[in-house]
Amino acid sequence: MRDAKAATPTLVLLEGESDLAAVRALAKLVGCDLESDRIQLRATHGVTNFSRALSEFLLANPGAAFCGLYDIAEERHVRRALARAGVQLAHDTSLESFRFFACAADLEDELIAALGADAVERVIEAQSELASLRRFQAMPEHRGTPAQQQLRRFLGTRATRKIRMAPRLVEALTVAQIPRPLAGLAAALLAAAAGAA
Repeated sequence: MRDAKAATPTLVLLEGESDLAAVRALAKLVGCDLESDRIQLRATHGVTNFSRALSEFLLANPGAAFCGLYDIAEERHVRRALARAGVQLAHDTSLESFRFFACAADLEDELIAALGADAVERVIEAQSELASLRRFQAMPEHRGTPAQQQLRRFLGTRATRKIRMAPRLVEALTVAQIPRPLAGLAAALLAAAAGAA
């Protein structure tokens, strides 16, 4: 019979399906077991839905732990979700202290910066998309823009591309290359899997 602590899950709030796919790959990279019932990954299909997802989760699991990943431009929505869940925080309190980790632009940008353009292009090539990337880069509006910006825009041109590429980019990382927000989230996942969340 499981004890109460083992039965209480930790909720991981994520904005979309590409984030969900990336975090699954991240868990594998750091050796975190997502098969147990200790961790619930939830893609909310937009950060504005964090509030409802968190409230529903806490209603079903009072006192349970939670964490998440978001884009820094959307911080106000995360603060609102935490406030509605009863979390007391000052306007200048870092959300990392509540285990919410911000990507500077978005997750793909963090991964591109961590890997470097050449490594990202190798991932794209392995997915048989290099010719599409070259056509994209040759467009007048993209010529002359920095490689990281080109790659980020290319990955975002199709939702299905982001979903396919995000886990492949994470898989290309070494543990030492994991970008800061993902490293923070990885630590939260490992703590939850160990029952220490």
